[in-house]
Formats: sequence, C-alpha cells, structure tokens
Amino acid sequence: MADFNALVTTIQETNFTLQQSASKAINRYLTIRNWLIGFHIVEFEQNGEDRARYGQRLIEELATALDTAGLSVRSLKLFRQFYFTYPQIGQTVSAQFKSKPSIRLNNMPAG
Repeated sequence: MADFNALVTTIQETNFTLQQSASKAINRYLTIRNWLIGFHIVEFEQNGEDRARYGQRLIEELATALDTAGLSVRSLKLFRQFYFTYPQIGQTVSAQFKSKPSIRLNNMPAG
C-alpha cells in the first residue's frame, strides 16, 4: 500500500500546486483585462470621435452594447477608475501582450 499512498500524495500535491498557479494566472489576467478596458474607455473619452458620449451616458451605452456578464455599468466605472489609479500597469500590460495582435494596444502609454 505504500506505493498507492505515494500515488495519492503525489496527485494531491500536483492538484494543489497547479490549482494555485491557475488561480494566480487567472487573477493576473483579470487584473490586466480590467485595466485595459479602463484604458480603452478613457482613450475613447479623450480622443473619441463622438464627444457627446461623455461620462455616465457612455458607460451605460457601452454596458448595454456589450451585454456581457462582468461588464456591467458598475464594473465599467470601476475599470475606468482602476486605470486612472494605476497608470503604471501599462508597462506590464504592454509587455504581456505585444505578441497578441488580437488585443488592441494602440496609443497605450509607455508607463
């Protein structure tokens, strides 16, 4: 039974370690996602063509158009504030996604 117990222990340790790593990776990517969404909202507000859509109205229209769980009016406001509060995250975001052309980093600040 010693071999069986060793197998159980190995599987438990593997599961625990990789589950923790996955959680950390998910948290990191959600943080980057939230910051990037805030960045895109601010970029649109400051340089967008439709200047009449400022503030509350923009966020509400955006949430309605996106119609996606996790992208509510409240969340979008928080993402926007997150971007303003932590502008230095831009360097990390830029480094993480330079090789991913599907993620738009146009006009992103260097840090």
